[in-house]
Amino acid sequence: MDVDGYFKNFYRYIDRIGPDEKASDFLYKERLEIGKSCERLLNGMCKACGCFVELRAVIEHNVCPYDL
Repeated sequence: MDVDGYFKNFYRYIDRIGPDEKASDFLYKERLEIGKSCERLLNGMCKACGCFVELRAVIEHNVCPYDL
């Protein structure tokens, strides 16, 4: 799969997450801003735990295990 196809699938998955599971837009954006400054971030993935930071940020109950 090419990169464009990969990201289309990724965002389609995020779109299918139910509203009761999603973080508010404000919280989601806040989490992404914090993640952008993290030294563990590499191409959208956490080098420490291997999560996709954007996916972790979009789920309401998820938190970063590194307390950023």
